[in-house]
Amino acid sequence: MNDNSVARLVELGNYLKSRHYEFTTATPLTHQRVLRNRGDVPAQDLRDIFGWNLPFDGAMMPTPWADRLHREGLIQALETGMYKGMYQSTVRMSSLAGGLYAHSGFPTVEEDAVFFGPDTYRFAALIERELAARPLPVASRILDMGCGGGPGGIVAAQAAGGPVRELVLADINPRALALSRVNARLAQVQACTFVESDLFTNIDGDFDLIVSNPPYLVDADRRTYRHGGGDHGEGLSQRILEQAIAHLAPGGRLILYTGSAIVQGVDPFSEWAAGTAARAGCPFTRQEIDPDVFGEELDRPEYAGVDRIAAIGLVVRRPAA
Repeated sequence: MNDNSVARLVELGNYLKSRHYEFTTATPLTHQRVLRNRGDVPAQDLRDIFGWNLPFDGAMMPTPWADRLHREGLIQALETGMYKGMYQSTVRMSSLAGGLYAHSGFPTVEEDAVFFGPDTYRFAALIERELAARPLPVASRILDMGCGGGPGGIVAAQAAGGPVRELVLADINPRALALSRVNARLAQVQACTFVESDLFTNIDGDFDLIVSNPPYLVDADRRTYRHGGGDHGEGLSQRILEQAIAHLAPGGRLILYTGSAIVQGVDPFSEWAAGTAARAGCPFTRQEIDPDVFGEELDRPEYAGVDRIAAIGLVVRRPAA
């Protein structure tokens, strides 16, 4: 995605705001069910186009918009089948915390797809609760590690309670960084830096807050937005927690939203995380945000013996100097 594509998406987001567009993104399974229930009916409004990702008649958008978006590959012309002659968006726009966020079109099957869904809403709510209870210092430095489209870092900057010295949005996926540039501009977040990095490889300095919502499933296709590695998807979360502690400023915090496989009533990842934080001399808290997510994954052989997958929020604090 080039600079022109980013600019066009920002214009689209602002246009949708002017039309009071809102859309809450559901799970992929719910999305599939809704489309099945809709039948073959094409898009009837902007929510259908940029939310449900349905084919649409180009006349539904002002001609300059359709031409610009098509030229940048943000909508594609359908050349075969029952929708021949219509268009379909390659991106979606979702509502969160009063703003709009661009992310990948449905279905998210590409290796470099940028995901947005119920986990994003839970992650943002966790950040808001934590910062409401313990505000950041003035002129803080924030990092969103594995930022995807950037909602975690952007929400953190907005909830900081004062000016932020720098917000760093970091991801290994260039497509994610392009969309995070769009979303930061839509949110009018200042002092924002974008870093392509394999975890902390290209990250400099310490942070008052690090937030992260890494992939936490075992994905046979090893898609970047979904595959966490390890026995049950915990591998990436472990690496982030270990490396993040070394990048916390005195008094700094890591807010990690992830999923954890519960095996015979035990949460092995959280036990490991508590031990890792203790060895580093960092206070640690855990909360179970949702006891049962991605239950369909339990049908896979990788999850044999797993009771459930829980969405959890971990906070690790480095003591003040």
